[in-house]
Amino acid sequence: MRDLGDIGFGWDANPNIVRIIQHALFCKGYWGANSYGGYGTVTTEAVKEMRVNMGLPEGGTGTSGGQVTPKIFKALLTMDAYIILGGGRQEVREIQRWLNGRYWTRSNYFIGPCDGHFSRDVQQALMKALQYEMNVPGPNGNFGPGTEAGLKRNPQSVGSSGPITQLFHAACIFNEPVPGAPAGVGFRDDYTSATATFVRKFQEFSALPVTGEGDFTTWAQLLVSTGDPDRPANSCDTRFTITASRAQALYEAGYRAVGRYLAEPPSSDLDKEIKDGELRNIFDAGLRCFPIWQYNARDLEDFNYSSGYQHGLQAHDRGEHYGFNWGTVIYFAVDYDATDPEITSNIIPYFQGVQGALNSQGSRFIPGVYGSRNVCARASSEAYVSHSFVSGMSWGFSGNLGFPLPLNWAFNQIKEFEFHNGDDVFDLDRVVHRPGADFGADSINRETTPVDDFLAYLEQVHELARSYDSSRASKLTLEWMRYPKYNDWKWRANFELVDEGFVAKCRDAGLRTSKHHNYQDPSAGLTIHVDHLCATANAYLLEGAGKGAEIELGDLGGWCGDLITFYGEWVRDEDENKDGHKYAMDRLAKSNVRTTFMLSDLIEDVDGYHIGTAVKAGANVVTEFRNLLSGGGHQSRFGRFFSERYGSTTEVVNGAVECLTGVPAAPDDAVKYAASREGLIIKQSGELIDPASITSSDLRDFCQGYADTLNSLRGLEGQ
Repeated sequence: MRDLGDIGFGWDANPNIVRIIQHALFCKGYWGANSYGGYGTVTTEAVKEMRVNMGLPEGGTGTSGGQVTPKIFKALLTMDAYIILGGGRQEVREIQRWLNGRYWTRSNYFIGPCDGHFSRDVQQALMKALQYEMNVPGPNGNFGPGTEAGLKRNPQSVGSSGPITQLFHAACIFNEPVPGAPAGVGFRDDYTSATATFVRKFQEFSALPVTGEGDFTTWAQLLVSTGDPDRPANSCDTRFTITASRAQALYEAGYRAVGRYLAEPPSSDLDKEIKDGELRNIFDAGLRCFPIWQYNARDLEDFNYSSGYQHGLQAHDRGEHYGFNWGTVIYFAVDYDATDPEITSNIIPYFQGVQGALNSQGSRFIPGVYGSRNVCARASSEAYVSHSFVSGMSWGFSGNLGFPLPLNWAFNQIKEFEFHNGDDVFDLDRVVHRPGADFGADSINRETTPVDDFLAYLEQVHELARSYDSSRASKLTLEWMRYPKYNDWKWRANFELVDEGFVAKCRDAGLRTSKHHNYQDPSAGLTIHVDHLCATANAYLLEGAGKGAEIELGDLGGWCGDLITFYGEWVRDEDENKDGHKYAMDRLAKSNVRTTFMLSDLIEDVDGYHIGTAVKAGANVVTEFRNLLSGGGHQSRFGRFFSERYGSTTEVVNGAVECLTGVPAAPDDAVKYAASREGLIIKQSGELIDPASITSSDLRDFCQGYADTLNSLRGLEGQ
């Protein structure tokens, strides 16, 4: 192509080359020609439009522009898009176009996509751009010693400006969303106080020292999955037995948790399985242990639903054999670079099998995932795995390039090295732990479960309620449990207030509010917010639940309220997410996607429905919670909700549509419901976009996403 030079208006050296350009333009969505083989005005204008979309200059005015250079020809022959695609972000597209426009004439820079999606190619373009700006010899897009040195020479802080600062902001945007950080750090070339605020939240999320400055460690974490491999890490994993001496040495070196293997295939000669007495060595030294399951797990053929189910059963047996406590997370390994199609075809079904197996054994253990960022994110979203152990040190994996840390990461493996314990030398992986996330087990053979403390607290509240007014004991218990968050003016607009006399009695008894008694869900392993769950239950107790497609005011306190707020998010984001079904399937009820309707919210809504409707029918609230959390009710919660509340998938969709467009039959309730729905939508979208104004097919597609999500979750229960 270089021999042909630039191809533009009137070029006629080879009509077949022109035809290739024209048909490629059509494939890219541009009107390439009215007749083929001649590079005329229509082709010229199409190329000019594409060049602008790429972020490049038109090349000239009139027919003097619109040339196809060798690099543009190469870009034409790729699958890259130069307009925003579904789910893409305008901020990302702005960066993509800026990168192309600034660097496309560099010899080893290739024109990249401008589709609004962060990807491996975009990641490498960003790395090359930094290497150009920092004058790194031989820029190649890799994170090597030259790049490390350049980044150390270019720390960022308030007052920094210029192209490198602009690229720092690009890296920040590629790592969004960050929990607690304000939306939209902005693609700009000056480091402001707003940047520092974002960086502090990013550092906190990434378990880095929180400074608000772009030092080397922060640069590295923004750019590569290992981050700075030499940064402080308080966890590790190894295939070698942890003797008493090794455990003590690890503790003295600053480690506080170690990952060890529950079992290994009979064909393995690595001898990596936990040995008798080893866990006692670990705990006696002050360390914790997070169990890992890996049976080969290095090839696509190792993964399918059947193998996942069998591995889940085996992992349960081995975990029980070692005495790991109820609620312990077991990390199931995907130890190769699984591509997106492979994740879809094999990895997701594998984890669905794991979920099914652990559920069939009473959900004593919680499934986690070990793998690339993409494997962890997708297993979390599509197989509802709640904890991720990221193989960050595999920085060359395609699943680690172009993907941010999953929001539910607990561990991040960043470096393999030899650990020296005197003359005893063994291989060890350094692992960063995220504070507040799963930290493994600190003991074995404990008789209690993660819900015991909450149930004891619940009984204490209920006993006080019985002594205050035995005829309303369950109702009063729910009122205290939702207090004070769900007693504000918004709540009061629809539901009755708490009994202030009983609140005073609880305070006088020295009780802390329920937010101090959140618990780990026995099936999902997620933190359950007691105040939200009990507010939902209280709403159903007070106002009742609809059936099928009908809605009642009580539904507003549960799934309806959350679906309305989630609808507000969709219409806020609709310009970039036209497909409502895809939007819901990508974001609704996930543990690793930050929305107003996460998986924990749906669990709280569903459990609140079960508790509230049972208490309304005369049941005791303590008995119902015990049945739910200790009696196995959590293992069938979604299936029972589906059958009792809706009865069919069609009615789930119809009910969701009614939730967004209808009102309860009672006139007073209808007024309250409609006003609350309007307020919830405006709060999320910034304006009232009435669901009734959405085309019926688009709204039903969105609601179908809710139904399909519910079906997926009850499918994991075997229903």
